[in-house]
Amino acid sequence: MELFKSWQDMTALEQAQETYWDMYKDAYGHRPRGVDTSTWTLEDFEQEFASLGSVIQREETDRKTAEAQAIVRFEERVTSLMHTGADRERVIAWLMDAEHANGDADYFCFTQGLPYSYFRKTA
Repeated sequence: MELFKSWQDMTALEQAQETYWDMYKDAYGHRPRGVDTSTWTLEDFEQEFASLGSVIQREETDRKTAEAQAIVRFEERVTSLMHTGADRERVIAWLMDAEHANGDADYFCFTQGLPYSYFRKTA
């Protein structure tokens, strides 16, 4: 008994169902519950993909807007605290300590609503 099928071994409907679960999660942040797709046709899935694609695009736009606003708020806060005489790195270290980030820049970004790559150095 085979537990997992490879993508190539799945039927078009099985592939569509898997794609649906992933797109739904991308759109709403969780897998669908109580949705029975066993009777759906490929056309049903295509209609749902179009709808989910719109939701995903809107969520992506909203996320980018929220991150841009978070950057402005964060930088204003850092600048404000730098007036204490501390440099930028020290102020950020204080803020990370206040959030109990323990040096985890990605977690700190999450707590501040910043993009996860905000503190990553680019080469």
